[in-house]
Amino acid sequence: MTIQQILLKYWGYSSFRPLQEEIIQSVLDGKDTLALLPTGGGKSITFQVPALAREGLCLVVSPLIALMKDQVDNLKKKEIKAAAVYSGMHADEIDIILNNCRLGEFKLLYVSPERLVTEKMRDAIRRIKINLIAVDEAHCISQWGYDFRPPYLQIAGIREFLPGVPVLALTATATEKVVKDIQVRLLFRQQNVIRKSFERKNLTYYVFKEEDKLRRLTNIINKVKGCGIIYVRNRKHTKDIATYLVKKGIQATWYHAGLDPRERVKRQNEWINDKKQVMVATNAFGMGIDKPDVRFVVHMDLPDSLEAYFQEAGRAGRDEKRSYAVLLYETSDIINTKNNLSLAYPGIVRIRKIYQALGNYFQIPVGAGRDHSFEFDIARFSSQYNFPNAIVYNALKFLEKEGYLVLSEGIHQPPAIYIKTDKETLYRFQVENEKYDSIIKLVMRSYSGLFSSFVNINEEELARRADLPAKTIINNLNLLEKMGVLDYRKQSDKPQVMFTEGLADAKNLYISPENYADRVKDAERRLNTVINYAENHDKCHSQVLLSYFNEVESKRCGKCDICLKRNKIGLNDLEYDAIRQQIVTVLTEVPCTLIELVSRRGNFSEDKMIKVIQWLTDQGLIKVNEERKYYSDKVTKAQDRDA
Repeated sequence: MTIQQILLKYWGYSSFRPLQEEIIQSVLDGKDTLALLPTGGGKSITFQVPALAREGLCLVVSPLIALMKDQVDNLKKKEIKAAAVYSGMHADEIDIILNNCRLGEFKLLYVSPERLVTEKMRDAIRRIKINLIAVDEAHCISQWGYDFRPPYLQIAGIREFLPGVPVLALTATATEKVVKDIQVRLLFRQQNVIRKSFERKNLTYYVFKEEDKLRRLTNIINKVKGCGIIYVRNRKHTKDIATYLVKKGIQATWYHAGLDPRERVKRQNEWINDKKQVMVATNAFGMGIDKPDVRFVVHMDLPDSLEAYFQEAGRAGRDEKRSYAVLLYETSDIINTKNNLSLAYPGIVRIRKIYQALGNYFQIPVGAGRDHSFEFDIARFSSQYNFPNAIVYNALKFLEKEGYLVLSEGIHQPPAIYIKTDKETLYRFQVENEKYDSIIKLVMRSYSGLFSSFVNINEEELARRADLPAKTIINNLNLLEKMGVLDYRKQSDKPQVMFTEGLADAKNLYISPENYADRVKDAERRLNTVINYAENHDKCHSQVLLSYFNEVESKRCGKCDICLKRNKIGLNDLEYDAIRQQIVTVLTEVPCTLIELVSRRGNFSEDKMIKVIQWLTDQGLIKVNEERKYYSDKVTKAQDRDA
C-alpha cells in the first residue's frame, strides 16, 4: 500500500496535514529527520504510517507511560498491532512481548528510555527487524531542553547494531540550541530539520494582571463558551477552583497525579466526552489528550518555562478554530514562583540523605537494584523519614536528571495472569493437585489466550462466580505462582521508582556542585523569560513566544490584548517601531520634556510622535518625573533588549 492508502485505511483521512507527508517521505528515503511540529500537529502519524509502509517494526521511545498506553490502545482499535514496555511490568510479560516482536507479531513497540538501555532490551533489539527509530519528546535528550532526561542520552547507543535504520526525532518545543543538540546527541548522519512554524493563527494569547482571578476566570468561561482546561500549580487548588465553578453553574471537574489512577481516567473521559465543560488540573493533565475542540486554556499560575506554557496553551484550538490562551497573574505570583524555584532544588546534602533513605525504604544493598522497579508511595516515604513531600519529589526529579533513577507516574495496572506451562503439563498438575483444579478451571473458562500472553482479570468477578471471598482467590493465585504454574501480576496504582544505576553509597553519591549550580541558573533563566512574558506591555504575545523559538520575523497577531490596544493608535508596524526606537534612544541618553522629545522626532509627524509617547507612557515603558520630564529606567531598557 502507498502511504496515502495507509492513511485512508487506518485513519480515514484522504490527505495529510501540512509537512506530515514530507516528514514521512524523508524517513522512507532513509534520512535521519528532526520534525518540529506544534502541539496538535499530528506528530504520531509521521512514524506510525511509515512503520506500516515497510517490513519490520518501528521502535518508539517515549517518556510517558500513560501516553504510551493510550497510543497502543488507539492503535489496537485500528487493528494495528502494537505493544509497550515500561517500568512496573512483570519480567515474563516483557519477555513475551519481545519474543513476539522477534517473530514479527507487532508493527510498533513503545519503550520508555530507561527500559531501552537495559541489557535485556538491547539484546532483544539485535534480534528484531526494525525499520525506524522514533524518538518522541526529543527535547528530553538535550541538557539545554526544559525537560532533560539522562536515559535519552543512551538512545544513540543502539544505532551501532541497527546500521542504516533512520531516526525520526519529534518535538513541539525546541529552541535553536536544542535543535542542534538533538541532532548531535542522536548521531544524525546529516543535519535534516523539517519544521512547521510554531505560529498558531487561530489561537489568541491574553495576559491579565488580575487581583480577583476567579471573577475573571468565570467571565472568560461564560464569554468564550465551549470546553476548556484551567491549569494550576497546587493540587488542592484543582478541587477548590472546580468546586467554585460548580457553584457558579459551570460543569467542572478536577485532576492531579495524586488521585487514584482509575478516578483520573474517569474524570478525563467525562471531560473528553463533554459531560464536563471544564477540567481544572495540574500539569499532570494533557499530554497525549486527543481533544481538538478545546476553546480555551487558562493558566491561573505562572508556569516554570515558556516551553511548558507554549505546550500547555497549545492544547487549545487543535481543530484550527478560534481559541484562546489566557495567563492570569498578580505581583504575589512572581514572588511565590521564585520561592517555588528555591524549593525545586533542595541542597546537595539533603538530596544525598533522601537517596540514602530510598535505599533503606526499598531494602536495597549498595551496588544492587539496577534496572529494577519498585512501587513508591511518596506520602508514606515522606512520613516515615520525616521529609516534606515537595522536597522529596524535587530531590527525586533532580536525581533523575543526574541519571541515578527514574520516577514514573502512577497508572492503573489491572491484575493479570499468564499460564507458563503447556496444556499437557497443566493437566497433570490438576490431577496431582486436586484442590487447585476448580480454580484453574474457573480461570480457563472465564478468560482466553492465557497460554500466549498476560490476560487482565477481575478478581472480584472470579470470586463471585466461585462463591468465595476475593481474598481466597488472590491467595490461590499467589500459591499457583509460587509453584510455577502461572505468573500473577498484582493490581498496581502506585508510581514507580526505577534505579538506572546500582544503588550507590550515599557518601559517594557524586553530584557536581558546578552542575547543580548550572541547573539552578538555567531554571532561573527560564523563569525570568516567563516573568518577562507576563510583564510585557508592548510587544504582541504571539511575537514574544515565537521569537523565543527563534522565529524572529513574525508579524503581530493583531488580536491579543497588546495588539488590540496598539491598533487604536492607528500606526502601522514600521512607523511604530521606528518612532519607538527613536524615543527610547533619546531617553536612554537624557530625560526630556514633551516639547524637547517631539522636537527630536526627525522625519516623523508631531501627531504620530505624540501618539507613541502616550502609548509608551500608558504601558509604563517610559515614565515622567517630578520635573515633567520623560525618562527610561533600567527596567525599561532591559525589557526593550528582551523584546
